[in-house]
Amino acid sequence: MAGILLVTHNGLGDSFVDCVRHVLGEVPHNLKSLSVFASDDPKQKAVEGEALIKQLDTGGGVLILADVFGATPSNIGRQLCHAERVMGVAGLNLPMLLRVVCSPGKTLPELAKIAIEGGRECIVQMEH
Repeated sequence: MAGILLVTHNGLGDSFVDCVRHVLGEVPHNLKSLSVFASDDPKQKAVEGEALIKQLDTGGGVLILADVFGATPSNIGRQLCHAERVMGVAGLNLPMLLRVVCSPGKTLPELAKIAIEGGRECIVQMEH
């Protein structure tokens, strides 16, 4: 089973984890969050991210989900993707995350694809 690491601005990742708890009734053991605040040192956050990846990688690798491509959290996430069994996707939204956490038997590349498709497919215009 692949680990899932959220790398986000402020406490956004923690809020996503709370939403997963609300929907599923619990937080999967393979889901962790790394919050990046404006006052944080990006190099130190990368070190914290490496430690979380070591916790999460039980043999299936780790999928990093970042909130905004090009911002500090995703730049940290990209640095963490240097490892062989780490992949990243930016543009985190709740449908993307729910689809990923509900696909525990998938490989890391399959999870990345599920994340991208889930994020895109669930952006719709609402009509009354």
